Amino acid sequence: MCVILFGLHAHADYPLIVAANRDEWFHRPTAAAAFWDDAPDVLAGRDLEQLGTWMGVTRGGRFAAVTNVREAGGPRAQARSRGNLVSGFLLGDESAAGYVDDIHGEGPHYNGFNLLVGDASAMAYTSNKGLGPLPVAPGIHGVSNDLLDTAWPKVVQGKAQLAAALAGPAIDPEFLFDVLADRAPAPDDALPRTGVPFERERALSALHVLAGDYGTRTATVLLVRRDGGVWFRERTFDRAATPIGQVTQEFRITRT
Repeated sequence: MCVILFGLHAHADYPLIVAANRDEWFHRPTAAAAFWDDAPDVLAGRDLEQLGTWMGVTRGGRFAAVTNVREAGGPRAQARSRGNLVSGFLLGDESAAGYVDDIHGEGPHYNGFNLLVGDASAMAYTSNKGLGPLPVAPGIHGVSNDLLDTAWPKVVQGKAQLAAALAGPAIDPEFLFDVLADRAPAPDDALPRTGVPFERERALSALHVLAGDYGTRTATVLLVRRDGGVWFRERTFDRAATPIGQVTQEFRITRT
């Protein structure tokens, strides 16, 4: 994922609300979101190179998501797959706090990451680039390719729009998809400086990224109701930002 906007205990009826975009190379083989054949309780898309995922939820209510931390030198080819950080939590039964404690110690084996894990009651965060492990406070949060709640333009804008969406009694998923669909780059004087060329920094600053062979491939909205109902929708896009697929799943959390 390259931007995750989420509200934790920020709405009376929905203790967890997530709106997220995954940015990735378009040539990387990917399966659309589904309940996995080899793990039927896991609902997530799947990276078919490493078999991990960028975001998912389980029938038991476990949630996890990851973003990359942008590094000027580029990723190390031999590093472990960050997508397995997400699937590892979804497939396990360790507490969120325990999991991020364990992962934090393994951080040097991965390229830069932000990891969110937990459920609608509590979440935890860690990064191998200088923050965490720590519990996530109730409220509205955002993370892109720097640390949690870093004031990048897309994060500031997205959090403000998510706050507006949560101000009323009902949640409109289409409004959240509209937030994620914004292709406007940030003003040049507000761009982060992460070491990539300036034109690329500008292209990557939009919520929905259009950068040739790289860009936003999926937008996902997840709503978890206080009564345990889960609503999940993923939209898939081509490199021109044309929608080419949609998956919707609804279920009720079952505790074992």
